[in-house]
Amino acid sequence: MPRRNAALRGVLYMLGSALAFSVMSVMVKLAGQRLPSQEIVLARAVVSLVLSYGLLRAAGIPIWGVQRGLLLLRGLSGFLGLSCVFYSLTHLPLADATVIQYLHPTFTAFFAAIFLGEALRSSILFASFLSLLGVVLVAKPSVLLGGDVGSLPPLALMAAVGGAFFSGCSYVIVRKLSAREHPLVIVLYFPLVSVPLTIPTIGSNFVMPQGWEWILLVGVGCATQAGQVWLTRGLQTLPAARATAISYSQVVFATLWGILFFAEIPDLWTGVGAALIVGGTLAVSLRRS
Repeated sequence: MPRRNAALRGVLYMLGSALAFSVMSVMVKLAGQRLPSQEIVLARAVVSLVLSYGLLRAAGIPIWGVQRGLLLLRGLSGFLGLSCVFYSLTHLPLADATVIQYLHPTFTAFFAAIFLGEALRSSILFASFLSLLGVVLVAKPSVLLGGDVGSLPPLALMAAVGGAFFSGCSYVIVRKLSAREHPLVIVLYFPLVSVPLTIPTIGSNFVMPQGWEWILLVGVGCATQAGQVWLTRGLQTLPAARATAISYSQVVFATLWGILFFAEIPDLWTGVGAALIVGGTLAVSLRRS
């Protein structure tokens, strides 16, 4: 019975994490209707910096860590990844941007093979091919599918893939760091690097938030923090393969929010492409687990 209760808590943690991240995506898309995406990145980083620093101080943990060069690299990859993800969320349908982001296990597998010496099996290569084919179908390039197909904006599509790419980089760096660094220190370096790097990217494009936009900006940071905490607890409770499978519920949530809030109805190509991406990356995750 205790084991069953622990498993149930793990499932609830993973579902809560997926829900929190999907809510974050909705708030990013709503705020991005008027605010530049880099302002949202800055707001997210500031909230994370305050929360992470407070948790470290409360726990009495030294904040600077030991492997500072690698920690800074983790912060840089996190900044680039989040910038790409938030740009894609503000310029693509919610479900499309979310499902493309789930390419990150494929990139993680390749980077882990290169930098951590992990085996890269033929089954992972085939699953990765399916995932990339899925991206092509989600993108709906008119050159392949006909001129009457609504293709996605190329720059936003590249940003979505870039978000998955840099997420893969971040996961491998975090795995390398986790042997010697406290998790809160690793988390802190994301906003510590992101805040000074984001400010110059806003420049003359700064738009002062108004009214409910302030609530959205704070909500983005809080929802992400909650998602990260529940994700960590879920991964501590469940086997990695099962936890990974449950995390794909975020795609379902994103599709529902897209329909309810933005009248984004996925077409057949998006559905088939999403199935290939989810199936391929899930196969990569299960195989590596």
